[in-house]
Amino acid sequence: MRQNDTFGLLYALAGFALLSCGDAVVKTIAGLFAPSGVAAVRYVIGAVGLGVLLLWREGRSAFVMPHPRIQLLRGVAISVSTLAFFSAIFVMPLAAATAITFTCPMITALLAALFLGEPARRETWIASLTAFVGMLIVLRPNLAAVGWAALLPVLAALGMSVLMICNRFVAGKASPLAMQFYLAALAAPVLVVAALLAHASGFDRLALVVPQWSVVARCALVAVTASTGHWLIFNATVRAGAATIAPMTYVQLLIASALGWAVFGSHPDAMTLLGAVIIIAAGLYLWRAGRVRDVPQPE
Repeated sequence: MRQNDTFGLLYALAGFALLSCGDAVVKTIAGLFAPSGVAAVRYVIGAVGLGVLLLWREGRSAFVMPHPRIQLLRGVAISVSTLAFFSAIFVMPLAAATAITFTCPMITALLAALFLGEPARRETWIASLTAFVGMLIVLRPNLAAVGWAALLPVLAALGMSVLMICNRFVAGKASPLAMQFYLAALAAPVLVVAALLAHASGFDRLALVVPQWSVVARCALVAVTASTGHWLIFNATVRAGAATIAPMTYVQLLIASALGWAVFGSHPDAMTLLGAVIIIAAGLYLWRAGRVRDVPQPE
């Protein structure tokens, strides 16, 4: 294996591990602050931090957004995904919620066929149907335990898939740092409004209170770990290529399961593990089919 591939995989491993650690930190806030408030504070802190860094690195000209409508859609998509996932891990085991979100590659492939005109290959349909079966298996015990809230990770995966589609439209239009800032800067006000509307709904779990300093500190920690994780993943992609590091995404599920077991005492049952394995197998099948398709054929 080339040195670049080795470093790329290590960067990806560290990046995806940080994302899972951040999710675990969010789960520790359950019961202390509304999930909508956590999402809003996390992105406000992230937007401010990334904005200062962008100003220092690239100057004022970097704040001019290319394709503002697509950027706004990116912000709304990540807002929906974040709010849904944070709400899910407040009421569900971390490993189960994470497993369901791994349907994202299959949803993205289907959305690309629908909105980008990309052909929906046979492998896409096979992987999507397989992942759907796995998702139903994971949902089974969680629907019984928490009701329709168990569908929140599905909404999180859908939001992330929309973000991936939008990313294709604006790829290369600005630096990765600028793209990360645009995302946070547009998501922050959307999530603040969502948190205020949730507070006005009258549901006790969504009511906003003055957060403890430890809650704000944990939100700041999540903002740092998430931004650093995405930076590491970007560097991994540059060094080794997206196709090479793609399977490393499933490190998130392994770490989420380990943290859920060690920190929260929630180990997945046999059916949840089976469903997760099926979803992972579908993702790896789709990844492998894409790599085989990209290999140049001899003339």
